[in-house]
Order: sequence, then C-alpha cells, then structure tokens
Amino acid sequence: MLKRAIGWSRYLILIAVLAIFVAALLLLAYGGALTVGAIQSTLGGGADSKSAKALILSIIELVDLFLLATALYVIAAGLYELFIDEAAPLPSWLEIHDLDDLKDKLIKIVIVVLGVLFLGQVISWDGQRDLLGYGGAVALVIASLTYFLSQKPKKERPASYDSEQQK
Repeated sequence: MLKRAIGWSRYLILIAVLAIFVAALLLLAYGGALTVGAIQSTLGGGADSKSAKALILSIIELVDLFLLATALYVIAAGLYELFIDEAAPLPSWLEIHDLDDLKDKLIKIVIVVLGVLFLGQVISWDGQRDLLGYGGAVALVIASLTYFLSQKPKKERPASYDSEQQK
C-alpha cells in the first residue's frame, strides 16, 4: 500500500511542472509584447544616439527575459521527463536522464543570463557607479559555476545526438 502511494506521489510533480510551464509562457508572452512595443517606439520615434542606446538596452533586457523563460521551460521539461514520462518527445539536446543533467543545463543557462545582465549594466552605465565590484562578483560566480561543471565526468553522447546535429 505505502509502496504504491509513494509510486503515485511522483505525479505531484505535475503541479510544479504546470506552474513552471505557465510561468515560462507568461514570460514569453510578456517578452513578445515588449518586443512589439520596442518596435513601435523605434519606428515611431526619431533616431538619435540616446534612443539608440535605449533601444540597445531594451533589446538586452528582452534577451535576458527570453533566457529566463527558456530556463523555466527547460526546468519544466526536465522535471516532466524525470518524474512523469522519460520518453517525452523532446529534441536530443534537451533529453534529461537524471537530476545532474537538469542541473547542468540550468547552470549553463544561469551563466549566460549573468553575462547578459552584466552587459546590460555596462550599456546603461552612467559613469558614476562602480562596475568593477559588480563585474568581479559576476565573474566569480561564473568561474565557480564553470569549475563546478568541469569537475563532473563527461558522459558519452548518444549516436542519435551526432546525427541530429548534422541535420
């Protein structure tokens, strides 16, 4: 009885999968709306260096938003694949076979997000704030995460991965 209950309890993860998936969809929709707004304001306004800098900053913020949405999607898909259906129809690069695979993919996305966040700070820098401390902290976190990833033994890639990459 308890064994069966524990086996069925894995479906409780569906709550997390659905919540994270909906959050990813909301971020994607919001990013789409912001993109349309940026396009409209760019086409409707004059072109000068200040508006160009603002446009670059808004594009970087959009990239960051879409990267966060992607991270949420990867987490939702990974949890679904780990707990519900290992044969989910996902591309081979998104196949997640254990919790370490999910953590690796998430860490890689976090590294890119941190880089984009720092780039946004550099673009919006007013010359007053000290970016060295902020950049050093970001670099330290990225270096730590990269070191963490490098300490894991490399897994053999399935043959299907290589053939799918060539398509």
